[in-house]
Amino acid sequence: MWLVHSSIGRKVVMSISGLFLIVFLCVHLTANAFMYVSPQAFGKACEFMGSPLVMAVVPVLALGFIFHIIYAFVLNARNLKARGHEKYAGGNNTGVSFAARNMLVLGIIVLGGLAFHLTQFWAQMQLQVFMGSEEYPLLVNNGMDLFNAEGELIAPYLLARIYFGNVIFSVCYIVWIAALWFHLSHGFWSAFQTLGVNNKIWFKRWNVIGIIFATVICLGFVSFPISFLLGILC
Repeated sequence: MWLVHSSIGRKVVMSISGLFLIVFLCVHLTANAFMYVSPQAFGKACEFMGSPLVMAVVPVLALGFIFHIIYAFVLNARNLKARGHEKYAGGNNTGVSFAARNMLVLGIIVLGGLAFHLTQFWAQMQLQVFMGSEEYPLLVNNGMDLFNAEGELIAPYLLARIYFGNVIFSVCYIVWIAALWFHLSHGFWSAFQTLGVNNKIWFKRWNVIGIIFATVICLGFVSFPISFLLGILC
């Protein structure tokens, strides 16, 4: 099968799985943005993210991550084997961006940050559902109410306030998002180039669009810990 055995096929898989993950980032950021509306609104957004429809997509998302990660290592190993000690043909890295030269390293940082993030939020929420356990054990064990006086879910907001109110956690989160910016800024336009949108005009356009997209997404995610630390969200 050419998707597996050809270099172009593997790049197509990387591009498609990467674009799928980009969509997830947009949905995730949109859900998080409800924190600026109210704790109750964020609770409703999280309830939607935990709905059967979304939960059914989680295994697909996980599979997309696995494919993206495995193919990243495969492509990097093949590139190193083909180029020897030189990262780029002729050993000339002039004009090659930092992100392009370090996509694997940036990807590993993003993966590590994702794993760290999952152990804090996902482990308290969706993982508990999968395990058939009570959600938000951190809050429950500390005697915190999961609902407000009107019976509306506020636990996700309280969880975010605990984690993002911690300076060390927030700094680590911001560093993770910074690595994500470099990874996205290159990966976004690279995906469209691989899928055939690679003439001179659109090459430059997708490059600019990718930088703008990565900046908007990452500034959005960074705004949450900063807002909690500065007391804008409390």
